[in-house]
Amino acid sequence: MKKHIFYYNDPLHDDFAGMNINIKRLPENYTYLPRSRIRRAAAWILHHCIATPVSYLFLKISCGQKIVGRKKLRPYRKEGFFLYGNHTRSAGDAFTPSMAAFPKKPYLVVSPAAVSIPCLKRVVQDLGAMPVPDSLELHKKFLSAIRTRADRGDVIVIYPEAHIWPLYTGIRPFSATSFTYPLETGKPVFTFTATYRKRRPFGVKTTVYVDGPFFPDASLPLRQRKFDLRDRAYTAMLARSNLSSYSPNRFIFRETQTEPMEADLAEASALS
Repeated sequence: MKKHIFYYNDPLHDDFAGMNINIKRLPENYTYLPRSRIRRAAAWILHHCIATPVSYLFLKISCGQKIVGRKKLRPYRKEGFFLYGNHTRSAGDAFTPSMAAFPKKPYLVVSPAAVSIPCLKRVVQDLGAMPVPDSLELHKKFLSAIRTRADRGDVIVIYPEAHIWPLYTGIRPFSATSFTYPLETGKPVFTFTATYRKRRPFGVKTTVYVDGPFFPDASLPLRQRKFDLRDRAYTAMLARSNLSSYSPNRFIFRETQTEPMEADLAEASALS
């Protein structure tokens, strides 16, 4: 596997997905909860009969992935829950929630970029993507859809780091904003943390650890509960991330974006 060096100056907003997608603004009539029975049936078939088997084979063959701790989710499958994960892969992060939540279909809170590719837009929507809007009216629809999904006992997946850092073995700081959703809906929070180790004879082997459940601390003032919930989720993910023993990539902090110096170029050449 080719090694890379990534330079960053903002761990909250820098993104290294490398997708180069022309992000389109969501239309004001965007539908988060399809009403058509035919479309809902087609979406069920697409996810359970096609996407789930493909996801399983891809994750097993490409990275030998296994999930540790799925049994913690079993008591809460009927009532639903929130899953928070570290964002370190593109396809892997899209596929893993289906394996963790199986046999339930997860609904992923995503960037509008995920539904900006015309030929794949409908497919991504039917697989459970819930893009975050940038307008007030759509945001009301989005929040309503989150509450409806939670009331139905669905699994809602959030990557609080928001941006992909390929195979990064730490946990980046993230805000408590998204932890408002479980507070408002009364659903438990679980974390799932992808860790990495060297795979022989080449590549990276992935182990995903599930932790939780985490519930709001009712003894705290209401405004502090989401921060406490965020801190406990972050601590669990950080502890699991320390189990990684290999990373093919390096992430180097820089206060400003500048052209790589000769020493940097030499180091990058040595890693490749």
